[in-house]
Amino acid sequence: MLLLSLVVVVPALALVSEVDPGDPGSTAPVASVGGIPARMMTGYVRAAGMMSTMVRGCKGMSWQVVAGIGKVESDHASGHKFDDNGLITPSIIGPRLDGSGAGGNTTAVRDTDGGRWDGDSEFDRAVGPMQFLPSTFAGYAARVRPDNPAAANPNNADDASLATALYLCGDGRDLTDIEQLKKAIYSYNYSSAYVDEVIGWIHQYTALGTSVPTGDASDRVKQVINAAASQIGVPYSWGGGDERGQSYGVCCSKGGQDGSKVLGFDCSGLMLYAFAQVGVHLPRTADQQAGVGQRIPASAGVAALQPGDMVFFGNGSEGIYHVGLYIGGGQMINAPKPGDRVKQAAVWTYDYAGGARVVQ
Repeated sequence: MLLLSLVVVVPALALVSEVDPGDPGSTAPVASVGGIPARMMTGYVRAAGMMSTMVRGCKGMSWQVVAGIGKVESDHASGHKFDDNGLITPSIIGPRLDGSGAGGNTTAVRDTDGGRWDGDSEFDRAVGPMQFLPSTFAGYAARVRPDNPAAANPNNADDASLATALYLCGDGRDLTDIEQLKKAIYSYNYSSAYVDEVIGWIHQYTALGTSVPTGDASDRVKQVINAAASQIGVPYSWGGGDERGQSYGVCCSKGGQDGSKVLGFDCSGLMLYAFAQVGVHLPRTADQQAGVGQRIPASAGVAALQPGDMVFFGNGSEGIYHVGLYIGGGQMINAPKPGDRVKQAAVWTYDYAGGARVVQ
């Protein structure tokens, strides 16, 4: 077996998120649905959204399919903490695969990672929310993090979700065909009972809908949020991103990043892409974008924002220097700074400069 559902599931606890400095304390996840923590949900959505371009011919991949695996493998990392980049702590590590029968395993699996991920240099253990064997996950590292394969981490919500989606898509499966879907899941864990359980959860999640849950938000707002969420984990690139998606940026940021060497988004480039999906064409910079739509003054506070609003940051000396996409519950999706990645994070309280409503 390549992947094993052997993790000891911790009883569900309230989600605890790491937040940016200055967060007022309200970090209620808005993308939580069906018992799935918000940070895992964004990982599932991003992974599913990337398959159409990463695996030629793969059809039918959805966040519900990835979530079905995550539910059975670790109950969506229940009881663990997530930071803004998706890192899960403490690490999720399954039983030692020494053939003793622990977790139902009777075949010994010798160590393949020197204990790097599972802390065991004699035998392997399944790791992360999707319970990869270290050797299996290593086979996807270069596709998960093409800019830095060594940084790919099976205990990261985005990396693990993306590797799972890639695994299930294979060479281009049609997952709308129930038999191909079952074969994909069976290849993940050689158990008919496992397949039935995962399929059951996929059906339950499908009944909840196909978009990132955003309360009473309109379909257009959901499309914008889905588009931004699909880019979580993409590198920041100074001047990068346009209405078509990621692009190489320009030289150079104040800190010296040469965006022309990084494929990704800067903060306003991410907004260009997200809003273009519903036919809204924004100006290029954050300062220019602050002049579009219905302005929400900073004096009204974050409580005045609605999902789908752009949220701005600035000060007297720099003007508007940053923009993110508000998704509710005090959270935003943004491309923060050079060296970072697109992420979901708490709305910053420092330099908060209000918002703008472009779609409703």
